Amino acid sequence: MYAYLIGKVAEIEEDNLVLEVGNIGYNIKVPGSVAAQLPPVGQQVKVYTYTSVREDALQLFGFLTKDDLRMYRMLITVSGIGPKGGLSLLGAMSADEIRMAVLTQDAKAIAKAPGIGNKTAQRLILDLRDKISIEDAFSPEQGSVVQGTGVLDQARNEAVEALTALGYPASDALRAVKAVEQEDMDVEALLKAALRKL
Repeated sequence: MYAYLIGKVAEIEEDNLVLEVGNIGYNIKVPGSVAAQLPPVGQQVKVYTYTSVREDALQLFGFLTKDDLRMYRMLITVSGIGPKGGLSLLGAMSADEIRMAVLTQDAKAIAKAPGIGNKTAQRLILDLRDKISIEDAFSPEQGSVVQGTGVLDQARNEAVEALTALGYPASDALRAVKAVEQEDMDVEALLKAALRKL
């Protein structure tokens, strides 16, 4: 219904935001982590939204980044995770942390979110593991690093592939490469720096 809303922050609660847009106050459910990132009351903010329509309710769910919104849409496709469960997960973990947990099959990390049990966490990993690739953690906006044409994009891919070929877990390789990457690095420099980090 709405892709995003830009307006003034009217009220902030733990999991709720009232956003004033054109003299109308929109009641938007937000993850707990978003409330701390919002600007003060009276300031303008852009909120990416998801509209949930059910027989008994019409609700807006809001996020500060497109990446969080994309992750939320993925989460609510999992059986047992509804709109509130998806919100709870994104309140407890960032989109990148959820990707890492899925890639490394870390059900315990996912189950730490309020309202998410171990069985639901395992189902989430099963349902999303084919939808999330290691490249998504590098470039969530593009969906895949492989699509990038820059030298750094290719260097990232090759460095992660080399580290996984050496026996490092994909998530550790990804974290190390992300931690050391710089614009002017080639594959060799990136790989050496990542190995030192590991």
